[in-house]
Amino acid sequence: MVKIKVCGIRRNQDIEYVNTLRPEYIGFIFAESKRKVTKEEAFTLKELLNKDIKTVGIFVNEDLKNVKDIANFVGLDIVQLHGDEDARYIDSLKSELINKSIWKAVRIKDENSLKDIEQFNVDGILLDTYSKEAYGGLGESFDWNIVRNLKTNKKVILAGGLNSDNVERGINKVRPDIIDVSSGVETDGYKDFNKMKSFIKKGRKL
Repeated sequence: MVKIKVCGIRRNQDIEYVNTLRPEYIGFIFAESKRKVTKEEAFTLKELLNKDIKTVGIFVNEDLKNVKDIANFVGLDIVQLHGDEDARYIDSLKSELINKSIWKAVRIKDENSLKDIEQFNVDGILLDTYSKEAYGGLGESFDWNIVRNLKTNKKVILAGGLNSDNVERGINKVRPDIIDVSSGVETDGYKDFNKMKSFIKKGRKL
């Protein structure tokens, strides 16, 4: 069964929602975004979180020392790198972090977007939509045919424009290990319990 990550958690109410609906992962965004949280805010939210739900911290081209500091302060389970971090950066981070997984986002434009996946010494590859304007959070999906035959021994996380209307199609096409949603379960920029419930229910059917 595919696992589910709800990204962009930032309110106590969001924690109440996920504690009820039990996605396997939630994401705290530490990069510039309307959903950005401080390490102190993330720590406070994590204290309220069901212990079975894993926490993912999202970073974009962040200083290595800051990533380590935030990851250890909050007690993150996973660090998600969503910028231009290269193999050297990842290797340096891996040597600094203990008992934490690393996911690397790859923004999909065409088949050439997949050529560097195996160079990254990471536990998971997150497939997101390419844009010149932003590193993520667009709420737009990409052509899933590009990745439908992707072969990798890393976890595959499908992101980019998922919602309750297209999640079943995305799972059937890409066969990811994890599906990642943020704006697709929001109303007016805030997490919506009913949208989250519908998304998780449809995702868990497959």
